[in-house]
Amino acid sequence: MQGIEIERVSDWLAANVPSAQPPFTFDVIAGGRSNLSFKVTAANRERFVLRRPPLGHVLATAHDMAREHRIITAVGRSAVPVPPALGLCTDEAVNGAPFYVMGFVDGIVLDSPERGAELPLALRRVAGEHLVDVLADLHGVDVDAVGLGDLAKREGYVERQVKRWSTQWENSKTRELPAIDEVARRLREQLPRQQGVSIAHGDFRFGNCLTDLATGRIAAVLDWELCTLGDPLADLGYLGVYWFQGDLGSLRANDPTPAGGFPTYPELVERYARRTGRDVSGIDYYVAFGCWRLAVISEGVYARYLHGAMGQPGDFDFETFKVAAEGLSERALDAMKGLT
Repeated sequence: MQGIEIERVSDWLAANVPSAQPPFTFDVIAGGRSNLSFKVTAANRERFVLRRPPLGHVLATAHDMAREHRIITAVGRSAVPVPPALGLCTDEAVNGAPFYVMGFVDGIVLDSPERGAELPLALRRVAGEHLVDVLADLHGVDVDAVGLGDLAKREGYVERQVKRWSTQWENSKTRELPAIDEVARRLREQLPRQQGVSIAHGDFRFGNCLTDLATGRIAAVLDWELCTLGDPLADLGYLGVYWFQGDLGSLRANDPTPAGGFPTYPELVERYARRTGRDVSGIDYYVAFGCWRLAVISEGVYARYLHGAMGQPGDFDFETFKVAAEGLSERALDAMKGLT
């Protein structure tokens, strides 16, 4: 199996993960150009998940398994639901790259309107409210108490991010998009005061969580590779990028909320404010920032495709990334115009 040296990994699992009884079967959960996940089933039917970097040449800093393992171990000490961290292997002789193992959590990833429709209508509001409650709980974690106080710089998060993604745009753009430059200018000029420091997930949405179809509650938050310390409202604003707000501009293929029955985004923001006590009056800034950042990322994917770095496209239409960059940049500009 690509990505798994079955014999050596099996030996490591048996020696390092409690209740892991060989022989094991391995099944791909998620593959691609991001980190790879495999479901591991032991002889006693115990299930685990193994996470490793993508195949081929990758930047170690972009796929740091030890860092991701450290984060879910730390967050696991809080009320935030995450899979239990069970073991880390940094010896590349075992599997050609570092990997870590966590417990398997049952649930469904709500990453499309079709998946959203699988959740009973009566539970969709429950799911949306619990999603934002989990985000509030994450932002309430004492970073020093759980051992993440030195994970990253604490202040100036948005300012650094705007600088980083502005540079990324200049290095990857395939055409001029005036809205990108205009939003970047406005983001720099209207930098908000950071309200404390929190664990910032970086990609918090239904598509990176497991939802329990029986209860509508979030069973586990996944994909911590972008996690850092930063401005908590950046996560809340980014959630708005993936929340249908009744217009075509906010419609995204990997967002379940167009299925209907979920709370509105303003309702989520108000609930977050009540739970955290934070001032959310400037949330449009963070929605704009989230749209803008995702537009730059989309353009980068499209640029790599044009330059042949994405391999053969197969049935995938990379033009969707070009269109996404355009739509997201305009949506970001609209959000910035709403600020005084």
